[in-house]
Amino acid sequence: MPSTQPIHPGVRIGHVHLKVADLERALAFYCGVLGFELMQRYGRSAAFISAGGYHHHIGLNTWESLGGSPPPRGSTGLFHLAIVYPTRAALADALLRLGRAGISLDGASDHGVSEALYLRDPDDNGVELYWDRPVEEWPRSTDGTLEMGTSRLDLDRLLAEAES
Repeated sequence: MPSTQPIHPGVRIGHVHLKVADLERALAFYCGVLGFELMQRYGRSAAFISAGGYHHHIGLNTWESLGGSPPPRGSTGLFHLAIVYPTRAALADALLRLGRAGISLDGASDHGVSEALYLRDPDDNGVELYWDRPVEEWPRSTDGTLEMGTSRLDLDRLLAEAES
């Protein structure tokens, strides 16, 4: 019988490990565009990257995918990975980086609890870049339940907050 107890509140998602077709192309995107740091490399088949010196937030490998193609639509698998930015200004910087690299967005949404940019990496994996509003600003109903939504994110207002 399933447990009725919620998971420990200190549990968190660790890292994501992506199968990629071309390691150099993936590193150019995640390190060159988004700004992650290369922490360790295993020859031409795998690399581990992070922000802030952590051992790795993202693993990239070609062990089962060298030269491969993305999974077809209608199949199961990763919908997207989400990368959390600490501030709205840091998210604005990510939007600037994407623009400079000529990478288009699939969408940009204000969810009430967060603001998010949606795009595809070079292997057609979905990527969400977002920042969370402070918990006390999250939209709630009169009974206290969370009321997330999806509305258009004003990209010009976001860009105005980019740190120089």
